[in-house]
Amino acid sequence: MLQQTQVDRVLPKYAEWLEKYPSFHALAAAPEQDVTKTWYPLGYNIRPKRLQSIAREAVERYGGHLPADEETLLSFKGIGAYTAGAIRSFAFRERAAILDTNVARVLFRVFVGDGDVKSHAMKQHLWKVSETLVPKRDVFDFNQALMDFGSMMCPARKPKCLVCPMSKSCRSFPFTTK
Repeated sequence: MLQQTQVDRVLPKYAEWLEKYPSFHALAAAPEQDVTKTWYPLGYNIRPKRLQSIAREAVERYGGHLPADEETLLSFKGIGAYTAGAIRSFAFRERAAILDTNVARVLFRVFVGDGDVKSHAMKQHLWKVSETLVPKRDVFDFNQALMDFGSMMCPARKPKCLVCPMSKSCRSFPFTTK
């Protein structure tokens, strides 16, 4: 629910979603129109359809459970590298890299500093950086902290460079918009 959506928009819908669909079985069995209606007004209306498709496949092929291994997760339509990493890290507490918008921005600013953050080559490079940084323990906490750092300390506009604990080693310090 939080992909490309702000937390304050998701919170009111989260409880409603979990109440209506507490399991993959419940989501898989629900009428599509109800699922889409429950999702509204979060946007990206393909997401509830994809979530329901994932739930149906999980019920049909995996007894209503989402598998933890990366290859199987990536075989689900709608689960890409970021989502697979997030599921493995947050749901299964496995060592897995993530690269959402906030994490990519932090890694780019701190370790790269110049170039096109949106280019395919740069994204591949940032994935390698992310994979290298993931600790062997406390992966959940590390990935959550990295995402939070990107949203609160190092946002796209007006990063807090002057109070940033990474400023001494940041390749973008002090950050200025071009």
